[in-house]
Amino acid sequence: MSSVQIQCTRCKSVFRDLAGRLQDGYSRQCPSCEVVLFFAEDSQHPFIKRAMRSARQVRKELREAEAARLLAPPQTQAAPSRSFESRTRSAARSD
Repeated sequence: MSSVQIQCTRCKSVFRDLAGRLQDGYSRQCPSCEVVLFFAEDSQHPFIKRAMRSARQVRKELREAEAARLLAPPQTQAAPSRSFESRTRSAARSD
């Protein structure tokens, strides 16, 4: 999941935004009350701090998952199902 919950500082409604967007200097308008929220690492508001911390954690988890996926050996191709094998055998018999 690459989105983060954000609580509006004015109307207290909760909405979601992508973790990749929530970085220092990003601004977003609340969908409910249309106040503009500014996201900064040194923000004093607890709702902004929580959203920035969550976004940082989600981005870290996504990077670790991507690194693990790249380091994993390539998976071998799965064997065809039994129903597929019978179709190929019956096609060979008809020749």
